[in-house]
Amino acid sequence: MDRLRILFVDDEEELVSAVVERLQLRDVDARGVTTCADGLAEISARPYDVVVLDVRMPGSGGLGVLCQIERMDPRPAVILLSGHGSPEYKEEGLRHGAYDYLQKPVDLNKLLDIARRAAGQAPPADEPD
Repeated sequence: MDRLRILFVDDEEELVSAVVERLQLRDVDARGVTTCADGLAEISARPYDVVVLDVRMPGSGGLGVLCQIERMDPRPAVILLSGHGSPEYKEEGLRHGAYDYLQKPVDLNKLLDIARRAAGQAPPADEPD
């Protein structure tokens, strides 16, 4: 099986660095960026299985980036991440094709399990969260 390729997009630099490092220690091909523009550039430059995307970021924000990713081919699975739990963000994100929506602080093992399912590298979960 190929290594899982994850792009982590969040405006909190320390969080990006820590999550990417921990994913790499788990044999994941992980990269991280701190702006929406850098995220879109990275997605255009190389293929990713999964993009973990913070909902609230400066600029167009995560939901704006999600709408742009929605039009890409091939399109990576998107997991939205938010520190500001909002049913509206979750509903809008899922309506625009996000695979899942998680709250910060994120449990890395849970994130990795969901990312593997989103990329088709793990069987579906028995129960919804």
